[in-house]
Amino acid sequence: MIAFDTILQAHDRIRPYIHRTPVLTNQTINERSGAELFFKCENFQKIGAFKARGGLNAVLQVAQNNEGTAITTHSSGNHAQAVAFAARQVGMPAYIVMPRTAPRVKKDAVLGYGANVIECEPTLEAREAGVLDVIAKTGAVLVHPFDDDRVIAGQATAAIELMEDAGKDRPFDVVMAPVGGGGLLSGTSLAVHYVSPTTRVIAGEPEGAADAILSFRSGQVEKAPYINTVADGLMTTLSERTLRIIRENVAAILTVSDEEIIAAMKLVWERMKIVIEPSSAVPLAAVLKHENLFAGQKVGIIVTGGNVDLGKLPF
Repeated sequence: MIAFDTILQAHDRIRPYIHRTPVLTNQTINERSGAELFFKCENFQKIGAFKARGGLNAVLQVAQNNEGTAITTHSSGNHAQAVAFAARQVGMPAYIVMPRTAPRVKKDAVLGYGANVIECEPTLEAREAGVLDVIAKTGAVLVHPFDDDRVIAGQATAAIELMEDAGKDRPFDVVMAPVGGGGLLSGTSLAVHYVSPTTRVIAGEPEGAADAILSFRSGQVEKAPYINTVADGLMTTLSERTLRIIRENVAAILTVSDEEIIAAMKLVWERMKIVIEPSSAVPLAAVLKHENLFAGQKVGIIVTGGNVDLGKLPF
């Protein structure tokens, strides 16, 4: 298991490059949910998403340890931007394999950071094959979106800040994050385990990409019965690494429909006046769907990002 010192070292390493994002509350949403919600706004993070944390922690170490002269990864968007941004900080070329269906806004952002985009079919097999081809041609070092201890340790720093900034007077009853590949959820659950062991960690997952809940139950990495969700950042399956951490430290995974995700996203836009992407709305959607589970509790939510394609809003 990733040690607490490793997470603290990651926080120190990335601190000069990231924002310490705010924790916001909203009375209307509290009243509607029946809970006391605290939103850790990683939509205000560098590159517009929490993934700057894990990408920086990994790439900075690749550069410091002279592990290679280029970086590669595969991603549908936010991790792609994170690695491109981090590679620019250390002056290394980055080769990012992205599904052709990834939002244009995310591809443009990756290109804007000076990285090379290699498009592939929207399957995990195609993404992994694309990365292997890049490595064969360039010798680039892979920074995996979630199956990497250095990435997980970086992602854990968001929950550390959440608990430091809003959990000291009274610990959180629950901390929530969405789950796709499980990097953020793994890191969040480890941070909570070390800092506030009485706090439960609960994940939200789209019904249209519901592999994590099956894996959580069976103990083996499972595939979703079908992939069809507005939450484009959560379509990836868990890895053995993230599943192991999640099963040890996460209390539950709750699934929500696209209709519930869109309603939660719209509520945040309207009431909090902030831009969040569909994946970010999944935990709130789970709270609103399961009011009885959260009633009267203090709940922290990692708002994962705000890189939404404004030309394709779902409302």
